[in-house]
Amino acid sequence: MNKHAHRKKITITFFLFVLMFLVVLVRLVYLMVWRSDYYSQKATQLHERERNIKAARGRILDRNGTVLADNKTVCTVSVIYNQIEEPETVIEMLSRELELSREFVEKRVKKYSSMERIKSNVEKETGDRIREYDMAGVKVDEDYKRYYPYDTLASKVLGFTGGDNQGILGLEVKYEEYLKGVPGQILTMTDAKGVEVEREGERRLEPIAGKDLYISLDRNIQAYSEQLARQAMATKEADGVSIIAMNPQNGEIYAMVNVPEFNLNDPFLLPEGIETEGLTEQQKQDVLNGIWRNGCINDTYEPGSTFKIITAAAGLEEGVVTPSSSFSCPGFIIVDDRKIRCHKTTGHGAEDFVHATMNSCNPVFITVGLRLGVDKYYQYFEQLGLKQKTGIDLPGEAATIMHKKENMGNVELATVSFGQSFQITPIQLLTTAASIINGGNRITPHFGVKVVDSGDGTETILEYPVQTGIVSAETSALMREILEKVVSEGGGKNGQVEGYRIGGKTATSQTLPRGSGKYISSFVGFAPADDPQIIAIAIIRHPKGVYYGGQIAAPVIRQLFENILPYLGIKEYNQE
Repeated sequence: MNKHAHRKKITITFFLFVLMFLVVLVRLVYLMVWRSDYYSQKATQLHERERNIKAARGRILDRNGTVLADNKTVCTVSVIYNQIEEPETVIEMLSRELELSREFVEKRVKKYSSMERIKSNVEKETGDRIREYDMAGVKVDEDYKRYYPYDTLASKVLGFTGGDNQGILGLEVKYEEYLKGVPGQILTMTDAKGVEVEREGERRLEPIAGKDLYISLDRNIQAYSEQLARQAMATKEADGVSIIAMNPQNGEIYAMVNVPEFNLNDPFLLPEGIETEGLTEQQKQDVLNGIWRNGCINDTYEPGSTFKIITAAAGLEEGVVTPSSSFSCPGFIIVDDRKIRCHKTTGHGAEDFVHATMNSCNPVFITVGLRLGVDKYYQYFEQLGLKQKTGIDLPGEAATIMHKKENMGNVELATVSFGQSFQITPIQLLTTAASIINGGNRITPHFGVKVVDSGDGTETILEYPVQTGIVSAETSALMREILEKVVSEGGGKNGQVEGYRIGGKTATSQTLPRGSGKYISSFVGFAPADDPQIIAIAIIRHPKGVYYGGQIAAPVIRQLFENILPYLGIKEYNQE
């Protein structure tokens, strides 16, 4: 290589070196001048320890403003390894005050971590005592725990929260988005060893409280409904009793009862009488899941004769039957090769459709179903909303279990027509009945009414879909008249309330397998019959002794109405 080429190579190398130096210099100037705030913040974060502050969860209040779910101040106790000066003293104190084993506390106190939580949801009095010891490395932060003032009231509707204050069941999980709030933080400056820098103190990012949820449930109506359900369960030695009370005009639910209920403030406590010895954790959880289950929306059943409300409405709407249509019931009806009996085996004899409904005559309703035919009946089944869920604002709603149309012959149609061979939820049955007698508008059953920001008072009104015209106003009026006669003169007489016009329908359905001797007794009632303002259903599962819905379920709704109709301001019927 000649000297000229060598000098040229040195020049290029020098130029590249200078260029690289200038690039690095420009980059340093950029980072130190224009990006200094960003990297200063990042450096600060490297020496900040974060402790979360739970946000106060939004309250749940009933239609009168009574608080059903509130917050209780509790504490979270934690330790910081690098700040503990007397570990043995800390272990002894925390195990004693928190009633925890020494081994449990020692493992966490001696764990090398930025912060170790010892226990959450500690009573405030205990947290205050621990704070008074003023031990280095022990932190006591106040936060919130859900508190239910009425313990078991509406337990399967309200639901509850977990240790992190997150909704687990019921309205608590359905409206989590509104109720949860935004957590805050405590930011503490530390040195390289993780020890707090005293002169820097703490910075707080305050939490934002969740929004309050106002619901349609009425504490007084719920409490009385639960009392009636417990009485019916004890008297009839039943497996369970459910009651729903709802405004049929807009779908607002005043009460939803499933006894036995459970204690919301101790939801993981297994009730007395349940043998837990030998059960695995999963088996215990399965037991709890059964206890928490809301039978009004999670479980389906064969409705029996209350479903005749649907068959009657479809038949009247389609014109295959009128109130004066005449029938003759010999006590049975032959469908294809199947003999299907009436509940009155000797028969009802000659009767018009109104009296057939009053008598709850199976052969007549089978005849109406057959006149409609599979295609048309299935069309009304869908038109009335029975193939879809109601859309209630609770998690886990079950769907109707129905024959596929292509598998539905005359026998299946016959049994469906009087409420057998398929299954439905109580809320679906009540919602459909309400929609038939309210003028023909399919309403959405719901609890949520509005959400209120407790900070600035901003309100969000919750709205729900309504499908108009599922039956005509004329058919709806006819159904109200016919169902009023069921109570005033027919099988629903035990649902009568003095001074009021009541409509309704009874049912007694035998559970599978047939011949098991187990029944479900129910009654749907509404008032006033000419302008319904409330509709309710009572379902008694597997009663012992007398099991007819008209004799044991209708009186439950009668007692409910006797007390709550005046309470709701529904005036007595003026007979003048």
